[in-house]
Amino acid sequence: MIETDNFSKLRTDLIKEIATNWKLEAKSEDVGRYFYHMNEVEAIISGAKNYVIGRKGTGKTAISEFILGLGKTQKGIFCEKLSFKNFPFNDLYELSNLKYTPPNQYITLWKYLIYSVICRLMLKNNNINSQVRKSLSLSYNTDPITNLPVVVSNWTDANFKLQNDTKQPSNLSWIEKVNILEGIIQKNLDNEKYYIIFDELDEDYRDIKNIEEFKPYNNLITSLFKAVQDVKNIFRLSSLNINPVIFLRDDIYDLIKDTDKNKWSDYKIEIDWDENKIKRLLAFRISKAISTSQHVLNFDKAWELIFHRSAVRMGDKQSKEMHTFDFIARSTQMRPRDFIKYIQACAEDTYYNHGRFIYPQTIKQVDKAFSNYLKAEVEDEIQAILPDIPQIFQVLSQIRKWNFTVQEFKTAFANYVQAGTIKETNMDFVIQALFNFNVIGNLPRQRQNQFFRYKNKEARINFNESIVVHRGLFKSLQIL
Repeated sequence: MIETDNFSKLRTDLIKEIATNWKLEAKSEDVGRYFYHMNEVEAIISGAKNYVIGRKGTGKTAISEFILGLGKTQKGIFCEKLSFKNFPFNDLYELSNLKYTPPNQYITLWKYLIYSVICRLMLKNNNINSQVRKSLSLSYNTDPITNLPVVVSNWTDANFKLQNDTKQPSNLSWIEKVNILEGIIQKNLDNEKYYIIFDELDEDYRDIKNIEEFKPYNNLITSLFKAVQDVKNIFRLSSLNINPVIFLRDDIYDLIKDTDKNKWSDYKIEIDWDENKIKRLLAFRISKAISTSQHVLNFDKAWELIFHRSAVRMGDKQSKEMHTFDFIARSTQMRPRDFIKYIQACAEDTYYNHGRFIYPQTIKQVDKAFSNYLKAEVEDEIQAILPDIPQIFQVLSQIRKWNFTVQEFKTAFANYVQAGTIKETNMDFVIQALFNFNVIGNLPRQRQNQFFRYKNKEARINFNESIVVHRGLFKSLQIL
């Protein structure tokens, strides 16, 4: 195909944009340009859904950043994001309400924080009565929350006063403080939209087999869900648009055990991806990489703007062929972050080598670096459940096969336990955890399809079938 100079420049600029400006972290990226507006987002913005559950890398933070951006760009929307990254959770554990039994002892604390954030947001709204805002300004300010631990510490201090009332005692209980704020909000809040975003709550997610360490965290997170449910119920019949939104990893959510959990489904939305959704996302991102005003191309046209049409050749004699998208997809766990990482790395290699297309050779070269990335991602995810995961990966490397029997794994694993290299002795638990986090899947006897949990969340490990290691981990585990 003969290209004009303009088309060649467009392609070069497109490769450069992807190489330099596509980011793994939504907070580091131009969300206004690259945010893909899924149907699920409408349910969150409308207030119909308040619990956003999904695997790591599925776009939860991107959604939270998008909502936060609405508060900066659209009139009548007020947002505050509470990020618990690097938060000293022990400070929160000490603020339990002993009048309630576990796991409910933190509900009042969470409601107090939600109402305090709303009061802060009311200060930014000129439609709120000026005297009310003046009174609230004596307790709160509108400065961006850059140090959440300090803010929470100030608000929860015993001497913190909620408004300029000299008769107010300094030793109010949590319930009394919540009732005061609730009254202020009910009496003075207008019908604009208020969002309180809870994100990065996995910071204190620890070894779940250590019951005493995990229990406080579990109680705290459970109380947050109940507090949000309580707030929604309190204001359900009013015209007030108060929308606390929790973003949480699905593996943590699955560990929550509570008699009220079934009721949460009314407020819950799960972020899942399949091949068609991923293709629509990539078509959108490639189109917007051309220009923010570019209409969204169909997938095939968008893909062929950056990837050469030739297939990836595989096998000992390079006799097998695979479409470039399919080759990349098989190394991923069908998450947006995986595809962004892989394509960005391909574009970077192409750009710095002055290429005009991403060729199959580049895709195959990037596969090893991507494998190391995926291994690091999995280690980070699974560490709280399997602290021995680096050593467990060594077991898989020692087996050095992409498929094997459960007994083969247990034999190799037992050697590490006997040598003291691995402390975890429950092999069935380890296999189940590896399956849950998509390190391994099942390979049925007919070998037509491999079963991984990311393809079907309801899938369960079959100990009577062969185990297959995820293709994306082959290179990092030195599996031939």
